[in-house]
Amino acid sequence: MSDLERICAVGDVPDDTTFLFRVRPAADADAEEREAILVRTDDGVQGWLNYCMHLTHIKLDKGSGAPMRNGEVICQNHGAYFEADTGYCNYGPCEGAVLDDLELTVDGDHVFLSDDEFDYVGQGEIETDPADRSSTSNVEF
Repeated sequence: MSDLERICAVGDVPDDTTFLFRVRPAADADAEEREAILVRTDDGVQGWLNYCMHLTHIKLDKGSGAPMRNGEVICQNHGAYFEADTGYCNYGPCEGAVLDDLELTVDGDHVFLSDDEFDYVGQGEIETDPADRSSTSNVEF
Protein backbone atom coordinates (compact mmCIF):
# COMPACT_ATOMS: atom_id res chain seq x y z
CA MET A 1 0.00 0.00 0.00
CA SER A 2 2.93 2.33 -0.54
CA ASP A 3 1.04 4.38 -3.17
CA LEU A 4 -1.72 5.27 -0.69
CA GLU A 5 -1.43 8.14 1.77
CA ARG A 6 -1.95 7.25 5.44
CA ILE A 7 -4.30 9.60 7.28
CA CYS A 8 -4.39 8.03 10.74
CA ALA A 9 -5.04 4.87 12.72
CA VAL A 10 -8.62 3.63 12.77
CA GLY A 11 -8.55 4.05 16.56
CA ASP A 12 -7.89 7.79 16.13
CA VAL A 13 -11.34 8.31 14.58
CA PRO A 14 -13.72 9.08 17.46
CA ASP A 15 -17.11 7.41 17.85
CA ASP A 16 -19.04 10.59 18.68
CA THR A 17 -17.44 13.34 16.59
CA THR A 18 -15.20 13.80 13.56
CA PHE A 19 -11.48 13.57 12.76
CA LEU A 20 -10.22 16.61 10.82
CA PHE A 21 -7.51 16.53 8.14
CA ARG A 22 -6.37 18.45 5.06
CA VAL A 23 -6.25 17.57 1.36
CA ARG A 24 -5.28 19.37 -1.85
CA PRO A 25 -6.62 18.75 -5.36
CA ALA A 26 -4.16 16.32 -6.97
CA ALA A 27 -4.22 17.97 -10.38
CA ASP A 28 -2.81 21.26 -9.08
CA ALA A 29 0.06 21.42 -6.59
CA ASP A 30 -0.60 25.17 -6.16
CA ALA A 31 -4.29 24.71 -5.35
CA GLU A 32 -5.56 25.74 -1.95
CA GLU A 33 -5.84 23.15 0.76
CA ARG A 34 -9.30 21.92 1.72
CA GLU A 35 -10.47 20.37 4.93
CA ALA A 36 -11.98 16.91 5.19
CA ILE A 37 -13.41 14.79 7.97
CA LEU A 38 -13.46 11.14 8.91
CA VAL A 39 -16.48 9.67 10.69
CA ARG A 40 -17.20 6.29 12.22
CA THR A 41 -20.02 4.30 10.68
CA ASP A 42 -21.49 0.88 11.36
CA ASP A 43 -19.36 -0.42 8.46
CA GLY A 44 -16.10 1.32 9.39
CA VAL A 45 -14.86 4.79 8.45
CA GLN A 46 -16.15 7.27 5.86
CA GLY A 47 -14.53 10.48 4.54
CA TRP A 48 -16.25 13.72 3.51
CA LEU A 49 -15.13 17.20 2.53
CA ASN A 50 -15.62 19.48 5.52
CA TYR A 51 -18.39 21.84 4.49
CA CYS A 52 -22.16 22.11 4.75
CA MET A 53 -24.03 21.73 1.47
CA HIS A 54 -26.33 24.65 2.36
CA LEU A 55 -23.58 27.29 2.38
CA THR A 56 -20.29 25.72 1.39
CA HIS A 57 -18.11 28.25 3.20
CA ILE A 58 -19.47 26.92 6.51
CA LYS A 59 -17.43 24.08 8.02
CA LEU A 60 -19.04 21.10 9.71
CA ASP A 61 -15.96 20.57 11.92
CA LYS A 62 -14.70 23.96 13.07
CA GLY A 63 -11.54 22.50 14.59
CA SER A 64 -12.82 20.68 17.64
CA GLY A 65 -14.96 17.99 16.01
CA ALA A 66 -18.39 18.23 14.45
CA PRO A 67 -21.30 17.22 16.65
CA MET A 68 -22.82 13.83 15.87
CA ARG A 69 -25.99 12.17 17.05
CA ASN A 70 -27.46 8.79 16.14
CA GLY A 71 -25.07 8.28 13.21
CA GLU A 72 -25.56 11.75 11.77
CA VAL A 73 -23.16 14.69 11.42
CA ILE A 74 -24.82 17.95 12.45
CA CYS A 75 -24.14 21.39 10.98
CA GLN A 76 -24.03 23.73 13.97
CA ASN A 77 -24.87 26.76 11.83
CA HIS A 78 -27.94 25.47 9.99
CA GLY A 79 -29.13 22.49 12.01
CA ALA A 80 -28.76 20.23 8.97
CA TYR A 81 -28.31 16.49 9.63
CA PHE A 82 -26.11 14.39 7.32
CA GLU A 83 -26.10 10.60 7.50
CA ALA A 84 -22.53 9.61 8.40
CA ASP A 85 -22.47 6.59 6.10
CA THR A 86 -24.07 8.13 2.97
CA GLY A 87 -23.59 11.90 3.41
CA TYR A 88 -27.29 12.38 2.63
CA CYS A 89 -28.92 15.40 4.30
CA ASN A 90 -32.19 14.16 5.77
CA TYR A 91 -33.11 17.33 7.67
CA GLY A 92 -32.42 21.04 7.33
CA PRO A 93 -32.20 23.75 4.69
CA CYS A 94 -30.22 21.54 2.28
CA GLU A 95 -32.40 18.45 2.69
CA GLY A 96 -31.77 16.03 -0.17
CA ALA A 97 -28.20 17.22 -0.80
CA VAL A 98 -25.24 14.87 -0.34
CA LEU A 99 -21.80 15.63 1.10
CA ASP A 100 -18.82 15.28 -1.23
CA ASP A 101 -17.07 12.02 -0.37
CA LEU A 102 -13.43 10.99 -0.37
CA GLU A 103 -12.33 7.49 -1.28
CA LEU A 104 -10.64 5.71 1.60
CA THR A 105 -8.98 2.38 2.11
CA VAL A 106 -8.81 0.77 5.52
CA ASP A 107 -5.99 -1.75 5.82
CA GLY A 108 -5.57 -3.33 9.21
CA ASP A 109 -5.60 -0.52 11.75
CA HIS A 110 -4.82 2.27 9.27
CA VAL A 111 -6.97 4.66 7.22
CA PHE A 112 -5.51 5.68 3.85
CA LEU A 113 -6.62 8.30 1.34
CA SER A 114 -7.09 6.41 -1.93
CA ASP A 115 -8.92 9.16 -3.84
CA ASP A 116 -7.20 10.00 -7.14
CA GLU A 117 -8.64 13.53 -7.03
CA PHE A 118 -6.90 14.57 -3.80
CA ASP A 119 -3.50 14.41 -2.12
CA TYR A 120 -3.21 14.09 1.64
CA VAL A 121 -1.61 17.17 3.27
CA GLY A 122 -1.83 16.57 7.02
CA GLN A 123 -3.97 16.27 10.12
CA GLY A 124 -5.91 19.14 11.66
CA GLU A 125 -7.45 22.29 10.31
CA ILE A 126 -6.08 24.73 7.76
CA GLU A 127 -3.76 27.20 9.45
CA THR A 128 -5.04 30.77 9.39
CA ASP A 129 -3.35 34.06 10.15
CA PRO A 130 -3.90 34.77 13.89
CA ALA A 131 -3.95 38.51 13.07
CA ASP A 132 -6.93 38.04 10.75
CA ARG A 133 -9.93 39.32 12.66
CA SER A 134 -12.46 38.91 9.86
CA SER A 135 -15.70 37.23 10.82
CA THR A 136 -16.52 33.69 9.74
CA SER A 137 -20.17 34.11 10.65
CA ASN A 138 -22.81 33.58 8.00
CA VAL A 139 -25.00 36.27 9.59
CA GLU A 140 -25.12 39.52 7.65
CA PHE A 141 -26.01 42.85 9.16
